[in-house]
Amino acid sequence: MLAPVLHVLPMTAIVRERSLPVAGRVTAHMNQRVNPTDVIAEASFAREHVLLDVARTFGVSTTVADKLVKVKEGDRLAQGALVAESGGFLSRSIRAPRPGRVMVIGGGQVLMEVGDAKIELRAGLPGTVVQVLPERGVVIRTVGALVQGVWGNGRIDSGLMRVLLEKPDDVLMADRLDVSLRGSVILGGHVRDAETLRVAAELPIRGLIVSSMVSPLIQTAYQMRYPILVLDGFGGMPMNSAAFKLLTTNKEREVTVNAEHFDRYSGNRPEVIIPLPFTNEPDEPEPYETFAVGLTVRMRRPPFAGMIGTISNLPAGLSLLQSGLRAPAAEVKLENGETVTVPLVNLEVVG
Repeated sequence: MLAPVLHVLPMTAIVRERSLPVAGRVTAHMNQRVNPTDVIAEASFAREHVLLDVARTFGVSTTVADKLVKVKEGDRLAQGALVAESGGFLSRSIRAPRPGRVMVIGGGQVLMEVGDAKIELRAGLPGTVVQVLPERGVVIRTVGALVQGVWGNGRIDSGLMRVLLEKPDDVLMADRLDVSLRGSVILGGHVRDAETLRVAAELPIRGLIVSSMVSPLIQTAYQMRYPILVLDGFGGMPMNSAAFKLLTTNKEREVTVNAEHFDRYSGNRPEVIIPLPFTNEPDEPEPYETFAVGLTVRMRRPPFAGMIGTISNLPAGLSLLQSGLRAPAAEVKLENGETVTVPLVNLEVVG
């Protein structure tokens, strides 16, 4: 049976696609070295659409109205530009209410897009451009440590990582945050109050990596302008030992916090990327593994959620669980020495 993989790797090749939400212009090129703040693509999009009903305004049929339109699809118009004119002795006209572009003409109507906004897509991580996606973005390759989590607020940024926890079960409080942390990425423990998130925003910081967070803070986390990455889940969960060891041993390094949303279909997960020097470039990690004895796994659901262990046995067929159900399962030896039987669907390989 294939198992999803939670990557916690001290050294690996990391290849990530960075693309615009709409078609635009790619400014980066093949083999270019990029930094996290470099603009690699840009685009303009309309914030609003305006429908000009020529037929109704002039009181004519749609066929006649289409002939009275003086612009073409794709035209960019200044405010007040002539869009349609009725002609005749008492000629009436329709003019562009705002600067914009003509999108569609037909059925006696003209649809304009107005209120242009500019998007600048930044690289987000240091590396080399290995592929250009026409009108959309690029694929960037880098080498370093990779730590994936379970939830992110959809933002990305980079900075120097400062560690504010000594044990996996530490709690991050607002009084631990001071002006010396301005512009840093903070590695903290469990967060249980909104004040911590707001104080971090006021500094401001470049990112927050936490072990867990209480679920009522989700909406507040979405409002923050810095990335927030949750490594283990919601509730009072300690940081898993693999992530704790790898992250704390890389303190004071430049890191990228890509707090994108977890997508089980694409395999995208929120993650921390730590670029590191290397001699021999490693391979990319596999997105899936096959369950086998000896693999390190992480529990995905209660009562052992977030705990790390090693598969000691894979019984054939279906195993009887404490709930009374039968399902494919593994016997897992936890770090505290206890052995538990866990459904395979509740496990992910750490590697």
